[in-house]
Amino acid sequence: MKRILDGWRAVACGAVMAVGLAGHAPAAVADTVTDLAGRKVDVPASVHRIILGEGRLIYALAPLEKQHLFDRIVGWQGEFRGADTQSYDQYVATFPQAAGVALIGKTTADTVSPERVLDLHPDLAILTVSGHGPGKASELVGQLESAHIPVIFVDFRADPVNDTIRSMQILGQVLHREQEATDYLAFYQSHLKRITDRVASVPESQRPKVFIEMLAAMRESCCHTAGKGNMGAFIAAAGGQNIAAPLLPGYIGDIDLEKVIASDPDIYIADGTKGPKASGPGVRMGAEVTPDVARASLLKVMERPGISSLHAVTDGHAHGIWHSFYDSPYNILAIEVMAKWFHPDLFTDIDPDATQKELYSRFLPVKQEGTFWIDARP
Repeated sequence: MKRILDGWRAVACGAVMAVGLAGHAPAAVADTVTDLAGRKVDVPASVHRIILGEGRLIYALAPLEKQHLFDRIVGWQGEFRGADTQSYDQYVATFPQAAGVALIGKTTADTVSPERVLDLHPDLAILTVSGHGPGKASELVGQLESAHIPVIFVDFRADPVNDTIRSMQILGQVLHREQEATDYLAFYQSHLKRITDRVASVPESQRPKVFIEMLAAMRESCCHTAGKGNMGAFIAAAGGQNIAAPLLPGYIGDIDLEKVIASDPDIYIADGTKGPKASGPGVRMGAEVTPDVARASLLKVMERPGISSLHAVTDGHAHGIWHSFYDSPYNILAIEVMAKWFHPDLFTDIDPDATQKELYSRFLPVKQEGTFWIDARP
């Protein structure tokens, strides 16, 4: 009898050691999804501990998890609290446990520690195809997969108008929040269709030339901007001609101020995400920012040599917008706002303020009070 018991103990001990070496036992599979990186991933039947490769993925999880937003998040990268400090503070005020979520890295992929991630014993990691967090080729992905921890890639940055829809569908599946994802996408696509259906009838010659300066005045030289994707995709969807689209090989990059001046855009947009108490140049925009503070910062940005001489600026066709729309499923608000700026007569019945209120009241567990777009002239 003693030999039998000793044998059972040895088998049990070996099983525990095997799980410990692997880091994680394979979980029961509920479904298989194809993520934004084109990878087929088995979705666990139950998810309890989630790692976010970027903190700002919280924007995407909020409409799905709502009041349970931080119940399952055990680790995230720290760029959210630095890049959008005011929103982070508002989330912590509503969800105090957010302040205790473990940091797996600072603001870039090379600061993420695979050992730190594994120590948190996640059963799901959500990463982004493009951005500040670990990508497809990162060491972290290989280590997580070796430990039988599923890794899902989504994206809201490179091709946001298309990828927002697929990313929210994927998140709905892996988080088992399918109905919440369906509800949000019905809202998103209905508002998007109103814009794109009308814009389709606008001839190219009647579409204004637009220049968006991203993180305006925060770099030594002008001009950081979007090309064929990212904020440039919002411009195209709203019926504008992005002057940087033919000048950049990628979806984000820099162009010379001289090229901006030569293009003579009809509309100038500056984006930013600085808070009302932030120091240094840049557009104050987002949570906790008042319209007066936002407008004053925009006017200051527009005073710079070269920018101040643009006809879009002198003619009163200059605007400010929240930078973090560039990486958020709330980008429908940016598209609606731009459509109003570009074609005011075509979109007299579109009210971005009302759309924002509907988004917040129906889908978000945190009421984001602040200024997310502004006109240079009231």
